[in-house]
Amino acid sequence: MSITPQAGVAGLIAEHDGERPSRALSRRWDLGVRAAALAIALLVLEQVFRPFAQGGQFYLVVFLAATLPLVFLAYRGRRGGREDPGPLDRALAAAALVVAAYPLLGGFDAFLDRQGQLTDLDVAAGAVLLLLVLEACRRTTGWVLPVVCLAFIAFAYYGGYLPPSWAVSHAGVDFGQIINGLYNDATGFYGTPLDVAATYIVLFAIYGAVLNASGAGAFFVDISFSAFRRSRTAPGRTAAAAGFLLGTVSGSGTATTVSLGAVTWPVLRRAGYPRESAGGLLAASGIGAILSPPTLGAAAFIIAEYLETSYLQVLVWAVLPTLLYYLGIALAVEIDARRFGAKPVDVDVPGAWALLKRGGYHFLSLGVIIAFLALDVPVYSAVVYATGVAAVFALVARRGDVRGWARAMADSLALGVRGALPVVAVCAAAGVITSTITKTGLGQELASALVDLAGLLTSDPTAVLVVTAVLAAVAVSLLGLAVPVTASFIISWVVIGPALFELGVAREEAAMFIFYYAVLSEVTPPTALAAVAAAAITGGDVVKTMWRTWKYTLPAFLVPLAFVLTDNGAALLLRSSPVDSAWVFAVSAVGVAALAALTGGWLLGPARWPERVLCLPAAVALLYLQPVTVAVGLGFLLAAVAVHVLVPRFVPRGEERDA
Repeated sequence: MSITPQAGVAGLIAEHDGERPSRALSRRWDLGVRAAALAIALLVLEQVFRPFAQGGQFYLVVFLAATLPLVFLAYRGRRGGREDPGPLDRALAAAALVVAAYPLLGGFDAFLDRQGQLTDLDVAAGAVLLLLVLEACRRTTGWVLPVVCLAFIAFAYYGGYLPPSWAVSHAGVDFGQIINGLYNDATGFYGTPLDVAATYIVLFAIYGAVLNASGAGAFFVDISFSAFRRSRTAPGRTAAAAGFLLGTVSGSGTATTVSLGAVTWPVLRRAGYPRESAGGLLAASGIGAILSPPTLGAAAFIIAEYLETSYLQVLVWAVLPTLLYYLGIALAVEIDARRFGAKPVDVDVPGAWALLKRGGYHFLSLGVIIAFLALDVPVYSAVVYATGVAAVFALVARRGDVRGWARAMADSLALGVRGALPVVAVCAAAGVITSTITKTGLGQELASALVDLAGLLTSDPTAVLVVTAVLAAVAVSLLGLAVPVTASFIISWVVIGPALFELGVAREEAAMFIFYYAVLSEVTPPTALAAVAAAAITGGDVVKTMWRTWKYTLPAFLVPLAFVLTDNGAALLLRSSPVDSAWVFAVSAVGVAALAALTGGWLLGPARWPERVLCLPAAVALLYLQPVTVAVGLGFLLAAVAVHVLVPRFVPRGEERDA
């Protein structure tokens, strides 16, 4: 197979990922940053088994003080800037260390005792930390999130100047109290987002790095090629399966798309896939990995914390939506193979059984996570045990080369921490938003405004919920175009979540609804980072690739609406009886099939526009998941099939061929 060089893959990921590329440090600086990251990794691992006696907030202070300085050393202040840190970078790193560790310097308990009554020095240190967190966020993800944070702070401070008639007006919050909420309160910098980053996300990043170092990435691609062997649909199936498996290693939709495309695009090209359709398939497969168990995206850990439930429960909720997502991709692959006249491609890989005997152990660490979660082992412990299993098998793969293995494991620990730095910056900045919303009550006011807007469009209570859900889906998707997925989820949860709660939607359904649309922002036009990256690999037209991606991912855009529109949506998250979940899944699968026929232009053969148009109300009605609408949806689908079977008999052959 023709494989893009690793440097090229890294370059494409850096160019198209939502997170900015880190510096290519010189050897001296790289060793220093790597050593610091390794020390942080060991600290994080130690906390799993020997947590600080002072409590979780103490650990978060230490964690932020350790990681924030690394951002200024590992990331440029501007594009095209020098690779090694300059005097300003070093000064910012030193300042970050001082102000982030400041709560520890005079005694942590004494600092906490000053809550609500911070000294001038406390406020000054907190203000500097605020600026440094925003700068770290800007360096890693761009300007948008820092500007949003500043807007929220301005709203909190100047709220008293707003006209009293405005629903969002408030008395205004003193600057010292704003800093107190950020610096000395569990809702600010050291709130749930940073807690999730320091407790879960870093550990999973380390696990992914160790798993990749063991050779799992190459094995997952090979086993995908081997599983489907030689058929005209095999290349498309392989891309989807390999994307799912590679997502357990990368945890990023865009990174998975690039890594997947580097290996599978040459095969898709030989099979006859047009560039744009291949790019759409790659992007959809890459993004599917972070919508799917057993890893999901970083926001899934925040769901577990916000809802005070287990991570395993969140994984269970994602099972049926994941099956529907990949059903949509599988149907699209089958249709495309027929429409494009795809050809079988011979790929030189061993048989599946031989590969499993040689590298099947790569699946064991994933099984360890699931098994330990089922045994009610905390997720942070489960992932550490899984990392240990992956590390042992990495030693086996190196045939007992202990020195090389130790070096690779140290590099993986450091790489995991470095890879999590952008998420740490985003989570600390997200604390600014959650804190100011809590102090001002803005979230509830915005939620009420969203419901009121829906009420202006319709007075029917059921229609109000439908309109609110559609507006919320659009809002979350648009927000995700500007900020990373984790931040998008957090902001949407505190602003849009209450609007759904007000209309009777359960917190669990609302959380998964917001999660899916936050993740899908990576394939949402007009930015669609994963699709842009896929187009860079295939050389296809970017806009056309975006729309092909949307075709593959359409079920994922519509199925989350089913979570919240009716009580039966809970069954899609396995929050109902097995019988209810079974019929709801079956109906939803038929709805997904109708969507595939609509976007792919294929029923029992090439479908013309009359049949495709009938499939649209069929899919929408089926996914509403009420008995009456299900009957209506089935009626439309049967009508589409009838038109498809009967009408072509009376259409001239040339017209039928053109359709």
